[in-house]
Amino acid sequence: MEPQNLSLPRRDDKRAGVHLAMEPAATDPTGDALAAAAAASSLVFLGTGCSGALPDARCLIQPSAPPCTVCSQALSLPPDRNPNYRCNTSLLIDYCHDNDTHKYILIAVGKTFREQVLRWFVHHKVPSVDSIILTHDHADAVLGLVDVWVVQSSNHRNDVDDQVAVFLTQFTMDSVAARFPYFVKRELEEGDETARLDWTIIESDVNKPFVSSGLEFVPLPVMHGEGYVCLGFLFGRKARVAYLSDVSRILPRTEHTISKSGAGQLDLLILETNQLHGVVSLLHVFVI
Repeated sequence: MEPQNLSLPRRDDKRAGVHLAMEPAATDPTGDALAAAAAASSLVFLGTGCSGALPDARCLIQPSAPPCTVCSQALSLPPDRNPNYRCNTSLLIDYCHDNDTHKYILIAVGKTFREQVLRWFVHHKVPSVDSIILTHDHADAVLGLVDVWVVQSSNHRNDVDDQVAVFLTQFTMDSVAARFPYFVKRELEEGDETARLDWTIIESDVNKPFVSSGLEFVPLPVMHGEGYVCLGFLFGRKARVAYLSDVSRILPRTEHTISKSGAGQLDLLILETNQLHGVVSLLHVFVI
């Protein structure tokens, strides 16, 4: 399924740090617009780039003649106004519960996670992460686990029984355990600068949803190159959002699930293509 076949209004936005509302604008009874905004859920694109991120270091340390325009521009503007400064693909969901408490759910935590925290958590005043969902086991989706401890709440850091939930497939779990055995050991010593994580296995099955920090997610398997399955997710109560990253081909069961005959009308489709018509790593945002 190609983006142009959807016949939807399209906005391509490659900027990290872009903040999108998940719900219609609310009106606070007191007339306070800031209070109303604070009581709404939203999405923050922490990164929309490829595994190597942008700018490409090779373009800067071994410049061509003439130099690469994209990578040169990436150093000339602040990140919040720069479409060519792009960290590893990652989405932060600021989920506002009915009692106005906020939970922060992270989808993918790649090699550039620490930089994303410094740039966008500070900018959007995100205090911590409550749960993490992993799309697949590649470095640009999991290596940031080593820095998750810095965004755990004080309760998560000090209480062994109060851990951050991580949702992932068994395949990804086996890969993470092999590379980071200290993440999955049961006994952590006081003062360890290691994330305290609670692992939950999910399946690549659109009929087996799971709940993360109070929000239900439907797994959406897609092909990330032939022979390798990556997960996207369908979520949202007041607005339905489908998030698909690292996509080379959308599987029929996923296409059906996000169609009107499946889950019903989507409000937002976020599609990051692995390769599309020879162009690598594009982010498409369809406001439906």
